[in-house]
Amino acid sequence: MVNYAYSGPGDIETDPRMSGRELPGRINPDFSFITSIVVSGYAVCQANSCSSFVHTQAGGGGIMLWGMFSRAALEPVVVAEQTMIAANYLNIIADQLHLYMAFVFPTGNGIFQQDNASCHKARIVLEWFEEHTNEFQLMSWPPNSPDLDPMEHIWDVMDRQLRAQTPPCQNISTLRDRCLGI
Repeated sequence: MVNYAYSGPGDIETDPRMSGRELPGRINPDFSFITSIVVSGYAVCQANSCSSFVHTQAGGGGIMLWGMFSRAALEPVVVAEQTMIAANYLNIIADQLHLYMAFVFPTGNGIFQQDNASCHKARIVLEWFEEHTNEFQLMSWPPNSPDLDPMEHIWDVMDRQLRAQTPPCQNISTLRDRCLGI
């Protein structure tokens, strides 16, 4: 049986003044898909790209999370401290993906899936995957196919768990702690 691991970003923004209201957003032309909702004082944004340019009317702030899962294990989310350019994405996958795939798929039969975000398709990232083909394979992602992203289900679970927590997040630090605690 073939084994897959999936990854994807999720942006979470906070603004207590926006609680319960729809989040106005702007879609970057590089995105083929983005959804956003406001939950208990923060907005949970899901995008099939490495970064999001969603803005709230009243300002706010946010964090970006990177996550990965397979049928064998759910990797804890990683807070991306910087804009997700290719070099930063490479640091995350080199630190997180390599160890995860070696542990979950020790025989090298794992297949990793990511979307076509520009940071995923950068030359330095693709070269890193080529260097590790004896450990796992990289599955091609069809263009313009956001519905294939299984990470959306993970972000949905996180959204519901954050929604159930009270009081609402008043700052990014609290939001970060709650996200990492899920």
